[in-house]
Amino acid sequence: MESRETTGRGSAKASIDELALLTGTAGASVVGRIIQKLPAPTRTHYVGKGKLEELTVIKDQAGYDVVIFDDELTPLQQRNLEETLKVKIIDRVALILDIFARRAHTREGQLQVELAQHQYLLPRLAGQWSHLERLGGGIGTRGPGESQLETDRRLISRKIHRLKAQIEEVRKHRALYRQKRLKSGIPVVSLVGYTNSGKSTLLNALCQAGVFTEGKLFATLDPTTRRLMLPDGKTILITDTVGFIRKLPPAIITAFRATLEELDEAALLLHVVDLSSPDAAEQCQTVEDILADLNLTGKPRITALNKIDLLLTDDRKWDEESAVQYLADQSAGEKAVMISATRRWGLAGLRELISQQLIHPVATL
Repeated sequence: MESRETTGRGSAKASIDELALLTGTAGASVVGRIIQKLPAPTRTHYVGKGKLEELTVIKDQAGYDVVIFDDELTPLQQRNLEETLKVKIIDRVALILDIFARRAHTREGQLQVELAQHQYLLPRLAGQWSHLERLGGGIGTRGPGESQLETDRRLISRKIHRLKAQIEEVRKHRALYRQKRLKSGIPVVSLVGYTNSGKSTLLNALCQAGVFTEGKLFATLDPTTRRLMLPDGKTILITDTVGFIRKLPPAIITAFRATLEELDEAALLLHVVDLSSPDAAEQCQTVEDILADLNLTGKPRITALNKIDLLLTDDRKWDEESAVQYLADQSAGEKAVMISATRRWGLAGLRELISQQLIHPVATL
């Protein structure tokens, strides 16, 4: 695993720690980590000559067969690295796409992931031949005078066009569904947050949704909507969306635009934060940056500081009331609600806050 340090050491370590979690989610084992301090990646190999030699030595010692880089590699960098190290080279984008492909179960999710994969593959075709079988190419696909590379590009471009058309149909269907919801007058609250912050666990706790949860990044990918009755008797819909992550590939955001449009139609965003994470502040900023990219920064919002039970490490027998009050006192002045989705702590207060916000919405500055 390789990461380039461009800011603080802590930031680089947090990023490569997350890359290790992603690697485990994809089913691989990490045998070593390297961080290199560079003002910019080298044009030909991403890393410097010294680190390249170090990677060669580690290969002899650890016997690795894949190197995963924490940034997106150019086609030239990837090809040169594979020729030098004689192993498979993967970047962060390809790793996330692989995880998404494993986690997408609905037809919509599969279409979105497939589109992102083809968009990632298109500029990387030079020297790649094995993918043709998967794309349906072979005998009879070449036109007169065309090179294999030109044929490959034409096949993938056509596939991208078809996938975009299919996703556009999904988008239209979702738009019609949203119009029906608007006519019904039922408010929609959308869950947003960093991956593994506990959004799906919270949806299960609030609505008995039965959504699959797991302590891994991107445990759930496909959107889920459930009904919830608030303390004032009003019924709302709660929608869970794909979790965010630092360095989220633009291709993913583009491909999942149809799904993320749900956020734009929501009356309220419920930002779920893993308060137990040492990187909670940076994760919050990542969510803020992606919401800004989606033009959603002014949307009314509630912040749910989740996993508070993991912060109570002494030997006292904590109950819900004392735990929530204790942690609220520690963060006096924060406009947020303390919860533990797994223990169902603070959910009554969260429901009440949702009800109040829907009656008197306050836009986020």
